[in-house]
Amino acid sequence: MDIGKQAEKAEIFRKLHQGPRMLLLPNAWDVATARILEECGHPAIATSSAAVAYSLGYPDGQRISRGEMLEVAGRIARAANIPVTADLEAGYGTTAKDMEDTVKAAIAAGIIGMNLEDVTDDDESSLVDLPLQLEKIRAIREAASSAGVPFVLNARTDIYLMPIGPEATRFERTVKRLRAYREAGADCLFAPGVYDLETIQKLVKAVEAPLNILANPACPPIPEMEKAGVARVSAGSGIMRAAMGLVQRIGNEMLQARSCEMMFVGATPFIDLKRMMTRHANEANA
Repeated sequence: MDIGKQAEKAEIFRKLHQGPRMLLLPNAWDVATARILEECGHPAIATSSAAVAYSLGYPDGQRISRGEMLEVAGRIARAANIPVTADLEAGYGTTAKDMEDTVKAAIAAGIIGMNLEDVTDDDESSLVDLPLQLEKIRAIREAASSAGVPFVLNARTDIYLMPIGPEATRFERTVKRLRAYREAGADCLFAPGVYDLETIQKLVKAVEAPLNILANPACPPIPEMEKAGVARVSAGSGIMRAAMGLVQRIGNEMLQARSCEMMFVGATPFIDLKRMMTRHANEANA
């Protein structure tokens, strides 16, 4: 991808966090889902690390390699005409140098932003020490600047999602980390697992930066979060899991009801998918 165009996409994506409307960010896991979401009219899309991992046969949580994740994310970025940010988990490494390598590879793949988690495994003992996490964020910022792309870094803490530590201090610890991430160079701050409107309102005021919330059935309605000042709501793996739920229902219907009716309800027409992929192939060869 032309570095100038990539920088322009990064700036477009950054501005989407500044209003006037909250950014509703859908997550794709392959080129087809990315093209569908683009044609729906979304101004930007993200990848879902869990969805990509599942589609390649890995469990979620730092099990897939950086190369495999960026191969998929890069295909999506090259296929889309809108900005594509990637969920790159904990950055696929434990050092600042690893973060530098990840960002360079992501930019080379056409990505204009990333999520960075502060846990590296499935339990709270894997929470990265704050000084090291800040070092990683600064390394990401410096590597992106050197590459000439205003890379949009969404720094995430899993204190609520995992959850980590005593509930009584969860808010204060989340604010401490997110504010530190902002000072180290993060553009957006991500607090998955926060669903209470009052807590969301307090977080928006406390972090004093664009706040990302993960969509969940327990979340307040979108208009209420928008009114509270949330800058971005991400779908995460939700769209992929909804699609997999449909696969399960169709599979069960075929066996139990000896029917394929559900398969045709609301299905994207074959000709539409062919048109999207033909356009992608033509643009790639232009």
